Amino acid sequence: MIYDLIIVGGGPAGMSAGIYASRANLKTLLITKSFGGQINLKAVLIENYLGFEEISGLELIKKFEHHLKKFPIEISENTVTKIKKEKQIFTISTADKKQFQAKTVIVSSGADPRPLEIPGEKEFIGKGISYCVACDGPLFKNKTVAVIGGGNAGFEVARALATWVEKIYVLECLKQIQADEANIKAVKNSGKAEIITNIELKEIKGNNFVESLIYKDNESKETKILKVDGIFIEIGSVPATDFIKGLVDFNEIDEIKVDAKTGATNIEGLFAAGDADDVPYKQIIIAAGEGAKAAISATRYFRNLED
Repeated sequence: MIYDLIIVGGGPAGMSAGIYASRANLKTLLITKSFGGQINLKAVLIENYLGFEEISGLELIKKFEHHLKKFPIEISENTVTKIKKEKQIFTISTADKKQFQAKTVIVSSGADPRPLEIPGEKEFIGKGISYCVACDGPLFKNKTVAVIGGGNAGFEVARALATWVEKIYVLECLKQIQADEANIKAVKNSGKAEIITNIELKEIKGNNFVESLIYKDNESKETKILKVDGIFIEIGSVPATDFIKGLVDFNEIDEIKVDAKTGATNIEGLFAAGDADDVPYKQIIIAAGEGAKAAISATRYFRNLED
């Protein structure tokens, strides 16, 4: 079978694309490891998504998924490993050695958490180091934790952790915090947080579990040790685009270059949306809009192809 469209990724961009493609009566397959994307990892609480002043990330994703599945769209729970194009047909290979073909493709594979890349990080993943507050936050009840990252994502994680933990250190390598004032105020008002800026992370230590975080104070030049039970890393993401290397054009940080008006890549029939592309703003509501735009563009491309 050759599908009209295959969508890679089940985050807000992919699900939005799936709804719009199905509404246009395209024979569509959506391939994803799981629904939700980075919302599953990071977004415990979402504020000001249109129509919802406040909603949990889990609840919002369930609403997205329920909406998507009202349409006649095929879904494959899988990981895409390669995409190639020959004679106007795309072939998508997956981790379980399957292959699917389509006339158009939308890549909405999102991004993966950016690692610290300091000694001790890899050894303690799942042993005190986490990239997912929604998954692991409750495990640190009445404990001391560190959040690495002084942007909105880091402060939103700190806000969530304040529900459970006794003490939170928020560490930022830059001299100034990058988060919005509302997030900063909420964390400070928790009475549990200490904010530390202008530092250089050195090492994570422990025995069977994380016990300490070592950093250098860039102003005093002192090396300091924080006794912590857990570390949540929130320093951004890297695009999940390795499977399409060699086919499309990328920018310097491995985001897929797209026409901002249409979501089109340099390869005819191939579109991208969400955190995988080079549109500068990475928000849930923007990803959903980008997915809709890519689906509309893919539909127009498909109709012209058929004509």
